[in-house]
Amino acid sequence: MRGLLMNEHRMSDIEGVYEDLEADVSLEEFREAVEEKVEQMGGLADEETAAMLIAHEIGESEVGGVADVEPGMEEAKFVAKVIDIGEMRTFERDGEDEDGRVVNVEVADETGSIRAAFWDEHAEATLEELEEGQVLRIKGRPKEGFSGVEVSVDEVEPDPDTEIDVQVSDVHTVEALSLGLSSVNLVGVVLDTDSVRTFDRDDGSEGKVANLVVGDSTGRIRVTMWDERAEQVTEFEAGDTLEVVDGYVRERDGSLELHVGNRGALEAVDADVEYVPENVPIEGVEIGKTVDIAGVVRSADPKRTFDRDDGSEGQVRNIRVQDATGDIRVALWGEKADIDLGPGDEVALADVEIQDGWQDDLEASAGWQSTVTVLDSEAGSSAEANDDGADSDGNAGLSSFAADSEGSSTAADEASVGDGGDADPDKPEPGEEIEFTGVVVQAGDPVVLDDGETTMSVTTEATVGLGEEITARGVVRDGRLEASDVF
Repeated sequence: MRGLLMNEHRMSDIEGVYEDLEADVSLEEFREAVEEKVEQMGGLADEETAAMLIAHEIGESEVGGVADVEPGMEEAKFVAKVIDIGEMRTFERDGEDEDGRVVNVEVADETGSIRAAFWDEHAEATLEELEEGQVLRIKGRPKEGFSGVEVSVDEVEPDPDTEIDVQVSDVHTVEALSLGLSSVNLVGVVLDTDSVRTFDRDDGSEGKVANLVVGDSTGRIRVTMWDERAEQVTEFEAGDTLEVVDGYVRERDGSLELHVGNRGALEAVDADVEYVPENVPIEGVEIGKTVDIAGVVRSADPKRTFDRDDGSEGQVRNIRVQDATGDIRVALWGEKADIDLGPGDEVALADVEIQDGWQDDLEASAGWQSTVTVLDSEAGSSAEANDDGADSDGNAGLSSFAADSEGSSTAADEASVGDGGDADPDKPEPGEEIEFTGVVVQAGDPVVLDDGETTMSVTTEATVGLGEEITARGVVRDGRLEASDVF
């Protein structure tokens, strides 16, 4: 009788733990798991303790969404919608006569997407029974896959009663991309391209990689091309429209990137894609921030080369960019120093880092992660501007700068005209002798001075340094100060 009462007590303890457990598992399955745990622990734990351990393990495997699935988990259970079904692949297993089979299925919920790998019998059933848009209840083992986190599926069943608000689409937008997403097709306009680089792999083989940046109406993303696909980058230039075919999303330095391997491709397409940069007004940039700015090139210095600490040669070119709110020096590093930019060009600079520049002035650094896009005048003036020179989102766009031509000159004017325009009552008359004091913002021919409000182009044989404050005295002819003295 005493043994029977103890057994009933243990069973009630197990049932009590089970009742507190919020998981999709039957009481019978829970009891079997408890018995197995007691046996595994060799009598070191009673049934109540084992029940609590099992409950904890089950609770750990239940995730709130796809985004919570991590490689270190022993098991994960979640509900997700089928977005894409791949083809079956076969492979040889060591020591076995029968080939292995796998089908990769892209599934997603409102938190993100993930690749689910269905093996062998599950792979066969996947092709026969699964459909895009179907909602599944999945249990599997997460791991770090080639294209991000993936789940090796152990159990799966349809869940027709659950609705998941995820759009099944053949073509994605930049905004809709999420970590782990694969089989991505995306149409965008090329904003920036890079050269093909080679590298040595651990196995001694040589790999290739190249990057380009594409944008659509929802944003922009860096596209990384690998190996034989890397050469395709050379077929495109800024302004071209293309489709990224069968890419997969990965993360680098906290940002999403779209990668393309041998299964994917870049294809030129005839489509109208609008990319409108969301720019920060230049007057509002802060040191240490990475921002997007846009404006008109006011001056451009010659390219300089320098030796790095490792003995390699680097290059940099400084330009000064102005929008309706102010101007800033921008350092173009590496291959970006070769971009054909000059006074009057409208340019968008994405992901530039604001740093402490010369004479405590802020400057923007455009390195490998930055995007430099030379814009067409029509594209630059398409945004709707407010009276204060900002666009409808409060950004200082190119349209506002161009529209302000009566009050301040464009960069092309500033390279050849003394001050801001006809609206300036202090504009010197042709033939008038004047003195102009300002900082050298262009040290070439002509020299361009800036006094904080006005720029002046100066013809002189004097040698001046970039950033040096000088005074030029002379006569204004054809919009330039022909200096007889510089001091």
